[in-house]
Amino acid sequence: MDPAPPRAARRRSGSGSGVARLFRYLYRVPLFLLHILVPLPLTLLCQLPPLARLRWGEETLGDRAVRAWSAGLMWVFGFRLVRSGRPLPGATLFVANHVSWVDIEVLHSQRMMGFVAKREIASWPIVGWLATLGQTIYHQRGSTDSLAGVIAVMLERLRQGRSVGVFPEGRTRDGREVGPFHARIFQAAVEAGVPVQPVALRYGERGDAQTVVAFGPRENFATNFVRLLGEPARRAEVHFLEPIHPGQVEGRRRLAELSRERILAAMES
Repeated sequence: MDPAPPRAARRRSGSGSGVARLFRYLYRVPLFLLHILVPLPLTLLCQLPPLARLRWGEETLGDRAVRAWSAGLMWVFGFRLVRSGRPLPGATLFVANHVSWVDIEVLHSQRMMGFVAKREIASWPIVGWLATLGQTIYHQRGSTDSLAGVIAVMLERLRQGRSVGVFPEGRTRDGREVGPFHARIFQAAVEAGVPVQPVALRYGERGDAQTVVAFGPRENFATNFVRLLGEPARRAEVHFLEPIHPGQVEGRRRLAELSRERILAAMES
């Protein structure tokens, strides 16, 4: 059984007074628009050949530009990124707990990876468009045929030396727990023979803002987006944990179990 969340994590409040929220909107909305009007076109320019293929250290200029834009977006929203551990270079399957749409931007700020995400995200304003730009692999939830196609694309990318990010819970929750990991999504890593690196995402002090960042009972993407834009500044911790290399464990089910165990341990620390 998962441990009970901290008392503060059981509340969706904590945004302060209405005056404070209004003040945050007054300066964050212009910052957000500025982030769309200036850095975004530059990010797009960096996706065009030959700029996209230029090397910048271990990354391409195109990948570095997407990371910088995502980090800037999180700063506009008041998230103060704190990273522990290092993401593996090369072909890796990154697996993380899933709290909100914010997870994708937080992870992209640290390491370029093509995510597996529900098809609906493609229609979300700005974020959906950027997700497609960020090499997202879309999955129609509930479709076995779609999942088989997604795994095939994942396998192809991993064999090409590219990284893939997945949320093995399959969906967001209310931030109170980390759900079971679906083992089938790990099949691509097994067949490609690439390492799996678990990543724990924790918002607030010791995770006390998980439920604040998560979607509320009646929230859609737009309402969650607007609400989070007015929230107080808070930590967003990204813990890159000990990777699981091919051959260390047998089978995709054990890969899923061990990845979840390491994420839970990091959430409790």
